[in-house]
Amino acid sequence: MSLDKDAVMKVARLARLKITDEEATKYGGQLSNIIQFVEQLNEVDTDNVEPLASVVDIDLRLREDEITDGGIQDDVLANSPETLEGFFVVPKVVE
Repeated sequence: MSLDKDAVMKVARLARLKITDEEATKYGGQLSNIIQFVEQLNEVDTDNVEPLASVVDIDLRLREDEITDGGIQDDVLANSPETLEGFFVVPKVVE
């Protein structure tokens, strides 16, 4: 499938891109190559192929799922201009 300049301009308009006629001609060839590649992929028989999350057969190392408070409250509060009893002090926004 070959894209003409009008089709490329329509795609550019839909993508909110401003391109010149010269760019449309250049991009038309590139988009046509992409579409040809996708059409080639559609010809591959994948009926008996199981879906994969990854092409590499490895198991990821998982860490223990432990709930903690981080243990760095003092470090975090050190960035605040004002704290009170271990919390940030912020201005009142609701009256």
